[in-house]
Amino acid sequence: MFTGIVEELGEVTGRDALAEAARLIIRGPVVTADAGHGDSIAVNGVCLTVVEVLSDGRFSADVMAETLNRSNLGELRPGSRVNLERAAAVNSRLGGHIVQGHVDGTGEIVSRTPSEHWEVVRVRMPATVARYVVEKGSITVDGISLTVSGLGADPYDWFEVSLIPTTRELTTLGTSPVGTQVNLEVDVIAKYVERLLQHKDDSAGA
Repeated sequence: MFTGIVEELGEVTGRDALAEAARLIIRGPVVTADAGHGDSIAVNGVCLTVVEVLSDGRFSADVMAETLNRSNLGELRPGSRVNLERAAAVNSRLGGHIVQGHVDGTGEIVSRTPSEHWEVVRVRMPATVARYVVEKGSITVDGISLTVSGLGADPYDWFEVSLIPTTRELTTLGTSPVGTQVNLEVDVIAKYVERLLQHKDDSAGA
């Protein structure tokens, strides 16, 4: 489990093709400081398992084809910047919200509106994600826990988030241009509520 509070802006230093997979080499001295084989690290919001901790604060992780196809990890190349977060410790504060590291879909940045103290970023989202998104609710964008500050009404296919200076400076979302594909994970509580309501309806009709 993660919190969506990015600990470090890392960099992809290598990518090796495997059979229906890829091995990524990522530099992240903060997240590798206490990491070991088998630990979980979120990379742009995708939970990956550490294969090996290497020198110079680097680690390797294998990414299967399904993950490469369903997230923006398939676009990563040496030099790409990525958001990194270690799994939450049981005794840590939950600074963001409950994040599983399981991407529900990808969105696309369609506009950026800067102001003096923050920047509003609009993201187009697929219908499979939109059904779970509510204004003032939580959403994870490339591993960043954010609050939905605006929501499209007709059509219901975009949401907006407002970035404070810290988020702009310390995450990839601060410099991602219009057209960038981003990983989206909705609040897992919304999915559980939907499932429970479906089960209730099924029981009532039985």
